Amino acid sequence: MKRRATTYGRGGPFVYLVALAVVVVTLGPVLYGALGGFRSNEQLARDPAALPDPWLGRNYVGVLGNDGFWRYALNSTVIALITTAVAVLAGVMAAYPLARYQFRFREPLFLVFVLGLLFPAAVAIVPLFILVTRDLGLGNTWWGVALPQAAFALPTTVVILRPFLMALPKELEEAAMLDGASRIGIFWRIALPLSMPGLVTVGVLAFVASWNAYLLPLLLLQGDMRTLPLGVADYSTEHSADTAGVLAFTTIAMIPALILFLALQRRIVSGLQGAVKG
Repeated sequence: MKRRATTYGRGGPFVYLVALAVVVVTLGPVLYGALGGFRSNEQLARDPAALPDPWLGRNYVGVLGNDGFWRYALNSTVIALITTAVAVLAGVMAAYPLARYQFRFREPLFLVFVLGLLFPAAVAIVPLFILVTRDLGLGNTWWGVALPQAAFALPTTVVILRPFLMALPKELEEAAMLDGASRIGIFWRIALPLSMPGLVTVGVLAFVASWNAYLLPLLLLQGDMRTLPLGVADYSTEHSADTAGVLAFTTIAMIPALILFLALQRRIVSGLQGAVKG
């Protein structure tokens, strides 16, 4: 029994089998799409589950040579960067007083952000469309999509960052104030650097959510301002007979988010662990 516990850990073989099944279900469609991009339509029709034989790179070359793809990618990148910057900056500025200051209605105010996690964007899509296009005049612009997305990312940002900021020792603030630092200086020079794992976590989450957003850009963007998820839908419609080309387009579209997650996965995990511990 001791050897078995050492081999399988605490969970036992059943947990590993379940984890393996989840990995297969999760990565299966991704691998199928990536490999399908290296096949021809004739190969897909003959045997959809087979490996490429021969391997063909013309589908990926065709997508990368498409001017529309790079236009979609540019729009998605700019909107995602704006969304991430606004969400992280506004989120940490909101989380800091909720974590470090004692004032009336602090916990009810934090509860508002917690309840915001239960508020999906689809519920407010029509009022947002009217507000952005008619009242703000930001229809079919990067900012018109980025600002609402940052607003919906704000609850997650505050909920994750507050425990980081609460865990900071008060002695640091007291020592900094004795040295003549202002509260704003303490925030910028002490709180932000020490909360960097949490900032990276919420930044990645905001970026990926914006990169994959579909409904809000669908209503607010038109023509050359459309983002990559909309480009995938347009390409699938225009090239409905070119299944291999659609698979290649979809695979390339998800590569940036996948690379970002893989590159920062340790920081994301440590950030979420810090939030839970806090």
